[in-house]
Amino acid sequence: MSEEIKLVYTGSRAEGLWVQEILKENGIGSILKDTLSSSVQGGWADGSPEDALLIYVESFNYKKAKSVLDEYFKKRKPLKNDNDNS
Repeated sequence: MSEEIKLVYTGSRAEGLWVQEILKENGIGSILKDTLSSSVQGGWADGSPEDALLIYVESFNYKKAKSVLDEYFKKRKPLKNDNDNS
């Protein structure tokens, strides 16, 4: 992968689209890679829905993006399954 972009998020598509919107609201462009959708279109299913979406930002925006996302995840209420040990 090029050093011009860096990975800032790996997770579900549902939350990833929200994460992308948060980045956009903070003036940070991003690139999405949906590994599950891409593999299904190729004729096989690879990966799981929980980590299917990857979000990349340009290197010069990496620190700002990480800061914004760290703040978001710190404030986000845990989903019911986040701490489910069953």
